[in-house]
This record gives sequence, structure tokens and C-alpha cells, in this order.
Amino acid sequence: MKRLFLFLPLACFAQHLDNFKQLTFGGQNAEAYWSPDGQRLIFQSTRDGRSCDQQYIMNADGTNVHMVSTGKGVTTCGYFCSDNKHIIYASTHEAGDACPPPADRSRGYVWAVYPGFEIYLATDDGKIVKKLTDTPGYDAEGTINWKLKKIVYTSLASGDLDIWTMNEDGSHKKRITTAEGYDGGPVFSRDGKQIVWRANHPDTPEKLATYRSLLKDNLTSPMKMELFVAGADGKNQKQITNFGCASFAPTFTPDGKKILFSSNKHKCDSRDFELYLINTDGTGLEQVTSFGGFTSFPEFSPDGKKLAFATDYKATGKYEFNIYTADWK
Repeated sequence: MKRLFLFLPLACFAQHLDNFKQLTFGGQNAEAYWSPDGQRLIFQSTRDGRSCDQQYIMNADGTNVHMVSTGKGVTTCGYFCSDNKHIIYASTHEAGDACPPPADRSRGYVWAVYPGFEIYLATDDGKIVKKLTDTPGYDAEGTINWKLKKIVYTSLASGDLDIWTMNEDGSHKKRITTAEGYDGGPVFSRDGKQIVWRANHPDTPEKLATYRSLLKDNLTSPMKMELFVAGADGKNQKQITNFGCASFAPTFTPDGKKILFSSNKHKCDSRDFELYLINTDGTGLEQVTSFGGFTSFPEFSPDGKKLAFATDYKATGKYEFNIYTADWK
């Protein structure tokens, strides 16, 4: 399909975003993350006649899209390693060739935390080198700090959904959160000194019972999530949002002083999400986008000059999400 620069109304984006470019066209495309040299993006997509996500790599201008996962099971959360030659991603392919069954929405808007998910190390052309996790239950949501050469991820290894760290080769696994509830989507600051993540820690017996019941069936509810910041070792944890809504996909600005994230705080309990900026102490909240739909998964390019994100803005079909880049001002 012909690729076009897409110019969007400036009123939507305050002072931070400019020179938008749409990189994918049609299907469900999300979680696009940069290579260390800023020349490529890895992302997950449901396309090519498949019914669930696989991992793809493309050039930063949207060209040369090609699959780098096995084509089996479902995948999530791809990320480039520090050497620019390897990737990690979570996949269920060893648990079965087919896409796993979707989450049971009769229990509300819930996410499946498939127990077949493990994290794999592969070359950037798709050859699996090593299985990095091998524990009963969910292991996924990995990102990497290239300076530390360390992965931060979500695991059910403790019996609860906690944040863990490990080296790029899978060694030295360490659990760094212990509060009961969902802790996920963790990201390091660039200097490796902080992490930020989304969490739902049930605060009443009734909420805790619901959380435990869902988790027993490999489900979790994502609609009440707050953001937390801590040191890279998990110490000095601080909750920085208290919206009572869903905030997720946080990432540090390159200087480590602010966090860019996605939230429906302007329309709580809806599927309308915009990007927001907040200081690491929870002050200075600022809305960055006003697309009027779903916008999420922001990540800054290695040089800090561009932002990649996913949105349904100008989608031509239901549940269509595309990857965009924009200049960050």
C-alpha cells in the first residue's frame, strides 16, 4: 500500500508533537519499540491472515516489514537487545501451534495472562537462540535497558503477577515487587536507575477475592491501573497517579525527569485513551494528545528526537490500530 505523510490538526497535540508519519496501514499493529541505532522498529501485528499477534521488524520509515517470530501461538512484547542484533519477545508457541482462546469477556473486560507465555531470545532475523524463562505461568512484558543489559518483565513465578529483572542471557533473575496484585508493563529509565510500571493492588477483601478468582483462571482486569516509580532494585516505590481509571504503557522521557503514558482518565472506564506527561513525583500532569480514540505504547527514539506510538486515529475499520512516528519537541 502506498505510504503517505499524514498531517494532523495541530490543535490535537499541544506543543510536543509534529511531523507525523503513518508507518502501517490496516490490521492491528501495536507496541512498536526502537532498535538501539534508531533505524528499525519491532512491533506486534495481526496480519497475513493470522488471527493473533506475531512479531515483525520494519525500518523506521515503515519499509521492509517482515515477520521475525515463529508464526505459531501468540506473541507479545518484542524488544531489541543492546547489541542491535538480537531481540526478545514472549510467545506461547511451545504450548501449541494455534492461537490460544480469547479471554472470557462474560467476566467483564479482562485480559488473558496465558500460562504458555515464555520469553525467548532470538536473532533479529528470527532464529530462536535461547528460552529465557521456563516457569509455570505467565512470563511476558519484557523491556531492556541497553546500558545495564538487563531485562525487566512481568512473571507469575512467585504465584502473583510481579516485576522481575534478569540479564539479557536470562541469568540472575530477581523479583523486585511483592505487593499482591497485578504489576506489569515495566520500563527502565535510560540511566538504569529507575523503573516505572502499571499496577492494580486490590485494597478491599472483595477486590482481592475478585483478583484472585480471575488470576486462578489466568485472567486479570486492566481497567483500574495506576503508575508506580521505584529504584531499579524495586526499593523506594512511589505511586504517582491516583485517577481511579486505567493508566498504562509508561515510558521515561530521555532525561528521566518525566513519564509519558496512556490513560483514559478523561473518560474513565472507556476505551478512549490519550497520551499524558507527568513528573516522576506525580506533579505537572499534562495531556499530550487529543485523538478522540485509542492512543498508546509511546516510546522515544534513542536520540530522543522522535516518538513511536500506536493509535486508531483515522482507522478505516473496527479494531484497526496503526503505528505512527512523530517529532518530539
